[in-house]
Amino acid sequence: MKTEQLQKILNDISNVKIAVLGDFCLDAYWFIDEAMSEISVETNQATRPVSQQRYSLGGAGNVTNNLAAMKIRDIRAFGVIGTDPFGAEMVRIMKETGIQPRNLLIQTEDWFTHTYAKPYIDDRELNRVDFGNYNHLSKETADRLISNLIQEIPEVDLVIINQQVPSGIHTEYFKKRLVEVISQFPEKTFIVDSRNFNDYYTGAIRKMNDTEAARLCGLNKKPDEVVLYSEIVSSANELYKRYEKPLFITRGSKGSLTIDSSGISEIPGLMILAKVDTVGAGDSYLAGAASSLAAGYDMTIAAQIGSFVAGVTVQKLFMTGTASPEEILAIGADPDFIFASELAEDKRHANYIPDTDIEIVNKWENELHIKHAIFDHDGTISTLREGWELIMAPMMIKAILGDNYLEANEILFQRVKSRVDDFIDKTTGIQTLVQMKGLIDLIREFGFVPEDRILDEFGYKQIYNDELLIMVRQREKKLSRNELALEDFTLKNAVPFLQKLYDSGIKLYLASGTDDEDVKNEARILGYDYLFEGRIYGAVGDITKEAKKMVLDRILDSIGESAFGTVITFGDGPVEIRETRKRGGITIGLASNELRRYGLNEKKRTRLIKAGADIIVPDFSQSPQLLSLLNI
Repeated sequence: MKTEQLQKILNDISNVKIAVLGDFCLDAYWFIDEAMSEISVETNQATRPVSQQRYSLGGAGNVTNNLAAMKIRDIRAFGVIGTDPFGAEMVRIMKETGIQPRNLLIQTEDWFTHTYAKPYIDDRELNRVDFGNYNHLSKETADRLISNLIQEIPEVDLVIINQQVPSGIHTEYFKKRLVEVISQFPEKTFIVDSRNFNDYYTGAIRKMNDTEAARLCGLNKKPDEVVLYSEIVSSANELYKRYEKPLFITRGSKGSLTIDSSGISEIPGLMILAKVDTVGAGDSYLAGAASSLAAGYDMTIAAQIGSFVAGVTVQKLFMTGTASPEEILAIGADPDFIFASELAEDKRHANYIPDTDIEIVNKWENELHIKHAIFDHDGTISTLREGWELIMAPMMIKAILGDNYLEANEILFQRVKSRVDDFIDKTTGIQTLVQMKGLIDLIREFGFVPEDRILDEFGYKQIYNDELLIMVRQREKKLSRNELALEDFTLKNAVPFLQKLYDSGIKLYLASGTDDEDVKNEARILGYDYLFEGRIYGAVGDITKEAKKMVLDRILDSIGESAFGTVITFGDGPVEIRETRKRGGITIGLASNELRRYGLNEKKRTRLIKAGADIIVPDFSQSPQLLSLLNI
């Protein structure tokens, strides 16, 4: 999706009119600071002083809040609240946010506003306190709500039906009345997101997650149990046949799937480097998808917009976040997707060329005519920097913990280490300066280092580089003294493979996240810089200038928009694979074992497939078969 197209969709969305009918809830965040705790005279127990409190709309309210953040001008809430202060707070937030609450009815008896109070100590959530679990909707309130809805349906473009809690508005009587309303307006789009009653609302589009879809088709899946892609496809087909209406099925980080009269479409998940909080992500997806349908777009486009909205909100911690048009545009204009998660995580599904270790992930229909070959350097050709992670990880842990490094208990240390390992795994291949900028975010996330003692990205990069270059220079000296040979610092058969491509007339490019002068120097020391004829690009100390993107853009500018079949990229990191795939090139993932310099690294295989690799190879030892496959 091009930026201009996404901008037009967001502009169109702002003009729609949407009614949201459902279980409106309030999320209460109470942040406890025990520094001011005292012993209660009445109970002799320690008090829990709340230093901050924050309230936000949840359930159907979160859907309306997401719609409002997307700058939709006409949002109408249909629901029930109590006479308690939480209900008043909900109405206040709606009015302040631009949501029309005139159809938020007050039931004076047997009803408390659905509220979820979430106490926090530091970043740990304590037992939640719930209000509204014993609510009972009266027939009188149900009739008033239905009557109000019928009156306003002709004025809106779409109706979202939300069912969040067992004790909400969706009683047997109300459900029967609502189904009658749906049948009364066949020309109007209704979309249902229901935890318990998906089978009930005939005539509506459904939005559900993969576990809900599997259970509706008789599969006994636990909430944390993996639902296979094959199971989702089977469930989607069965449910579409059952409902005779389109469906959205979300799959968490694996993306989503839609089905309608045109068939099944798969929308890949987004690669997100930041820490995430998935609470409310389904509501965000629903808001994005529903508003797109209301603006006249098809299911696939709607699902993509839903993914972008959810991709923004999951990065907002300790809140049910929302996404503005600017944030949606930022994440959607140049998204990084996660591809083929199931294959990536389960090697049993791998498809190999017979008698080789060459794994085919994606096949291409047309014959290839390779003219340009881009290579990442470290881990793809060179192993001079093998072990860089073992230097970066401890350096980052020390930077995050600061003065607490030696005193940190094992639980805290392992929590920081796990976060750092995950960050390095996801950012392998991008320039070091960007990784150090991400380190600053991690330092602030954990909060052990005072703001005035946090360095900038250049300062942290200098610390890392100084430690790394000690190792690299020692290896270079051994190479220059002939104590070690070229084969000790390159992947198996890598240099002969480069020579073969060069002799075939293919233009070679070296693009690295390592500093420009360093990568040129290392290619010279290892003796193959001449094969690239000056086309060697590294980081230039500017985070806005990513070497790999620059090279790809330059190649495509010279040969035109259609790069498929003429540009191929070899790399062991996700960045070069993702960027090439975005531009229509062929991608070869080097799942290299840098320590041995041959054989498969399964961890790399997983992340390269998720990044979009077409082919996975462990090294260049089977170059005749690989060259044949590439028509070289």
